[in-house]
Amino acid sequence: MFHTATDVTFLEDVTMEVTYRDGKIIRYDMSKLFSKYPQLIKLREDRKLFESGYIDPGGYGIIWNDELDIDATSVYYDGELVGQKEISINVKLGVLLAVTRAEKGLTQSDLAKISGIDQGDISKIEKGIGNPTLGKISKLFDSLGAKLEFTVKK
Repeated sequence: MFHTATDVTFLEDVTMEVTYRDGKIIRYDMSKLFSKYPQLIKLREDRKLFESGYIDPGGYGIIWNDELDIDATSVYYDGELVGQKEISINVKLGVLLAVTRAEKGLTQSDLAKISGIDQGDISKIEKGIGNPTLGKISKLFDSLGAKLEFTVKK
């Protein structure tokens, strides 16, 4: 499963906090990787280099240069959860759909074929930029064999 990053903040030493599309904020200490990837020690030696990191356009990694980067999914699973940002209902549904689809081992195209919903619409929903009807959301989750339930909190 992939987890896309939306923001990165560089903290003390070589620690960073990465915010993800699902709202999770993960703290990660890059020094954990120094023994396996000694080239990353440059990040500790050069603070300006460390702070020059950025999220790649797709949100799949944090990049410093052609030789130094880290996969956003690795940070998500190997880091420490330190917070949760509130996210819109459209983004929540999109993340839930993408996770459920990936757990079933299906591509967006596969889901389009079995649900009868256009792959472009599925992409927009998963990105949180679509405005799907409840019927369309229900049809997608039904096609994945998942039960969709709603809870109202007061």
